[in-house]
Amino acid sequence: MACTSTRPLPEWSLASPLPIANEPDARDQRIAELEAENARLRTIRDALITRVESSGAHKPAPYAAFEHSVVLAEQVRERTEALNLAMAELKSSNRALIAAREDAETASQRLIDAIESIADGFVLFDHRHRVVLTNSRFRSYWADNGEAIQPGVAIADMKRLAVETGLVVEEQRDSQSGGVVYRLANGRWVQVSERPTREGGLVILYSDITDVKNTEDERRERALAEKSRLLQSTVDNLSQGVVLVNEEGKPEIWNDRFVTLTGLLPSQVSQDTRVDALMALSDTPLLTPASVDAQGQPCHALEHRARDGRVLEIRTHPMTDGRYVNTYTDITERYRYAETLRESERWIRVVTDHVPALIAYVGADLTVQFCNKVYEAWYGDGSQSLLGRHLEDVHTPELYARLMPHVEDALAGNNVTFEFEESNARGQQRYMLRSYVPNRGSDGRVIGFFVLIRDITDRRRTALALQQAYDNLEQRVKERTAALTGLNNKLRQEISERAVIEARLRDAKMEAERANLSKTKFLAAVSHDLLQPLNAARLFTSALMEQSFGPRAEGLVRSVSTSLDDVENLLGTLVDISKLDAGVIKPDINAFDLRDLLNNIAREFRQMATAEGIDLHFVPCSAVVESDSQLLARILRNFLTNAIRYTGEGRILLGCRRKRHSVMLEVWDTGPGIPADKLTEIFQEFKRIRPAGAPQDKGLGLGLAIVDKIARMLDHRITVHSVEGQGSMFAVEVPLGQLRPDQQPTDASVPVHPQSLDGSRVWVIDNDRSICDGMRTLLEGWGCEVVTAVSVDDLDEQLDISGTPVDLILADYHLDNDENGVDAVAAIHARRDDAVPVVMITANYTNELKQHIRGLGYHLINKPVKPLKLRSVLHHLLLG
Repeated sequence: MACTSTRPLPEWSLASPLPIANEPDARDQRIAELEAENARLRTIRDALITRVESSGAHKPAPYAAFEHSVVLAEQVRERTEALNLAMAELKSSNRALIAAREDAETASQRLIDAIESIADGFVLFDHRHRVVLTNSRFRSYWADNGEAIQPGVAIADMKRLAVETGLVVEEQRDSQSGGVVYRLANGRWVQVSERPTREGGLVILYSDITDVKNTEDERRERALAEKSRLLQSTVDNLSQGVVLVNEEGKPEIWNDRFVTLTGLLPSQVSQDTRVDALMALSDTPLLTPASVDAQGQPCHALEHRARDGRVLEIRTHPMTDGRYVNTYTDITERYRYAETLRESERWIRVVTDHVPALIAYVGADLTVQFCNKVYEAWYGDGSQSLLGRHLEDVHTPELYARLMPHVEDALAGNNVTFEFEESNARGQQRYMLRSYVPNRGSDGRVIGFFVLIRDITDRRRTALALQQAYDNLEQRVKERTAALTGLNNKLRQEISERAVIEARLRDAKMEAERANLSKTKFLAAVSHDLLQPLNAARLFTSALMEQSFGPRAEGLVRSVSTSLDDVENLLGTLVDISKLDAGVIKPDINAFDLRDLLNNIAREFRQMATAEGIDLHFVPCSAVVESDSQLLARILRNFLTNAIRYTGEGRILLGCRRKRHSVMLEVWDTGPGIPADKLTEIFQEFKRIRPAGAPQDKGLGLGLAIVDKIARMLDHRITVHSVEGQGSMFAVEVPLGQLRPDQQPTDASVPVHPQSLDGSRVWVIDNDRSICDGMRTLLEGWGCEVVTAVSVDDLDEQLDISGTPVDLILADYHLDNDENGVDAVAAIHARRDDAVPVVMITANYTNELKQHIRGLGYHLINKPVKPLKLRSVLHHLLLG
């Protein structure tokens, strides 16, 4: 029976040469052992055969012996075959083992060559994390340091030796990969990568990333340098002066603007000089986060006026690391503009304080942001100003509750007008007519409302008296009717009594009509009295502008004139828009020649444009159109006013473009233009499109709203074209007309440089002495010889009406004692042989009066009188 060896194969590791099979002597020994075993088996076989054959006691029969020998022979043969098969398998296994050893030696050599070919340091640890195999790259790290890592060293001991021997100088954690990066003593950087093996061991690669690390450092340094350059470039291009002061009080970063604004020399500023020493060389004060004001409070900002007149705003901004940044801003223009605004506000307040109406502006938070003296005197108690106070604190609780529904309506964007009786804090009772006009911001949201309050107590009393007279009349009519009904059967016998009663009824009716007429005159007088102070102020300022008082005084006079223009425009615009909404104004459509209208408007606005540094060009036109001349003129005046207001410099053109059945009256300007999405919005009430950087104007945004309402009333089409940055064109299309045979076109053109009015004799009739004085001062400044009177009787006392030469009569339509200018002029003409040219001045805008004045052949000027227009009319009538 064959036997095999069951001894285990010897262990091996990568730390020693890899064994593939037993040594040749062990193989020969094994073969010898097998041959000895075979020989022993043969000996046993022969012994058994001999024993059987030599046995006498139990000698079998010949057949039994033969059978036994056959069995033994068969057993020997089987054992021999098994032994031969085992020997063959042993030889085959030996050959396979030799081949496997050769392959293993080849694979081991290839593995070692592959590990050695790796550019990174390679270390293999077993499952106990002890060194098994390393490559030369890893050993070179330790060789440079005078140490060597042998197989069997634990990983913890290896790391400890790396630190103790100074091989590893610095350890960093890679934020991207999560691995560890070491800087070695020789300045090289290695990155560690770990991978576990299937048997629980560990493979570590040490990759040299010195070049990558150096490239990254260089890139980071370049980025920092670029950021520093960009920061310095940004600081240098700031309009503000900027300086960064470190914790030692020395400047680190500054720009040229800082040097210029502080008045220092560039050579004086350096990083070695303290900021307090630098500021000592300049007249600019030093401001730090520790600075305090006169009251001992922290001061982080201040305004400083330099010796050269510039105003600087200095601010300090502390930083968390002890440094701070100071900024220096030149606010000279803003400071001067604020002073100009304050001066303008003072003049506006002077004008509004002398207007008899109560004027105020209330913000959306219901606080009073502006009010004139009349408003302050009525609602204030004299202890404190009303500005900044809430309406609830200004008015009594009862009055505040009555006003709130109307206030909410105004804040909703609606124009509100109402009237009721109220009392002030001193117990005075008056009947007030209130108007609330909402003010919208650039986004269309209501940000407050204007308040205009007029005292209509007298008018209310007149209305009540009329109502009482009417009630009394109605009661008397009822009583008389009852008496007549009761006396119907006696009517024929009492004819005389009936005549008396009818006479009394007529007297009562006449009394009621006189009362109604008195009310009408009172309403007219209210608007007349409202415009009288403005008219007088305009005349006086116009006369002052004709004189020479020096640059400062002339500037003040121009400021007053400008403020009066603004107040006049605001009041006139509010009155016009109210009349248009109420339907009071009725158009007077007729055919007329455009020549006179356009010539007058061109003369009126040419001086205004020249004063603003704008060239106004005018192309005359003699077309005959069908429209209301005054309303059409109002449209063109609004177009030209907007063109002058929004054209800072450039040209404005007024002209006509003929079409088949109409004429386009066009106004072109070279202003900033209007965005396309705002072309329809500009015709809304209280909408103004102000270009960026343009100064704030004082209009209400009603000019184009009035144009739109007038155009709809006249059925004229308005056209607008605009290009941002190039200019705008506004046009109104008017139908062509035909003059009647009795209408002859006139040429009222006046030379650009009119002749002097010296020696012109003018009579002025006005019931207001201040108007007379202002008109005298203005006309005498133009060289006229002026005689003023408050009535015809007053004029008759000063001169001989019938014989004294006169060239022109200026008469106010509303006079005292129920007289009017038309009757006064008629009385003068009745006593003279010649017809003197007449200019009628009135605050009444009704078509009936206009037609009446036109029918008499007089020239009509509405209050307040514009001196430029008055002079143009005088030239036309006296020198034309």
